[in-house]
Amino acid sequence: MDLRKERKKTHWFKRMEQMHPYQTLIYLAMFSSGLIFLFLTLSFIFSQSETNSFAQYKIPKPFIISSLILFGSAFISEKILPAFLAHDLKKTKINLVYTLFLGLSFTAFQFKGWEELSNSGVDFTGLPAGSFLYLLSGIHLVHLTGAMIYALVLLLLIYNSEKDEVKTLVLLTNPYEKMKLELFIIYWKFMDIVWLILFGLFLWVLQ
Repeated sequence: MDLRKERKKTHWFKRMEQMHPYQTLIYLAMFSSGLIFLFLTLSFIFSQSETNSFAQYKIPKPFIISSLILFGSAFISEKILPAFLAHDLKKTKINLVYTLFLGLSFTAFQFKGWEELSNSGVDFTGLPAGSFLYLLSGIHLVHLTGAMIYALVLLLLIYNSEKDEVKTLVLLTNPYEKMKLELFIIYWKFMDIVWLILFGLFLWVLQ
C-alpha cells in the first residue's frame, strides 16, 4: 500500500517536472487567483451575515445579461481547439474572435451593472459591505482582461501565419502552438466558473 502511494507521488512529481513553464505558470496563477477569490468571498459572506445590509437591493439586470454572455462564450471557446486540430485556421480565428467579442460584451455589461449598483445606493462610501461587490467583480474582470489580451495575441499570431505557407505549416504542426490554445481555453473556462460562483453569491445576497 505504501509502495503504491509512493509511486503515485513520484508519478505526480514527474508530471510536474515535465510540464512546460507556461503550463506551470497558468496553473499556479489559477491556484493563487482561486485563493484570493475564496478569501474575499468568505470575507464578504461574513460581513453580509452580520449586517444583512443588502436585503433591500436587487441584482442588476446587466449582471444577469453578462452572466449569460460569459456562459455562452464557454461553448464558443470549446470550438477553438477542434478547429485548430482540423487544420482549419479560418474557423479557429472566427471562434477566437467570437470569444473575444463576448468577453468585451461581458466587460461592457459589467460596467453597466456597477453603474446600476451605484445608482441604487450600493457604493464604496455609502455601504461598507458594498465594496466587496465591486472588488470581487472588479478583480474577476481584471483576470478576464488578461485572457482577452492573450486571445488578441493568438489572433495576431494566426493572422500573420496565414500569409505564409511555411509559417502556417509550422503553426499547425508545432505542439507548442497547440498548448497555447489549450491553456487559453482552460483559463477562460476557469474565469467562467469563477464568475458563475460569484454571480450565485450575488444572487444570494441581492434578493
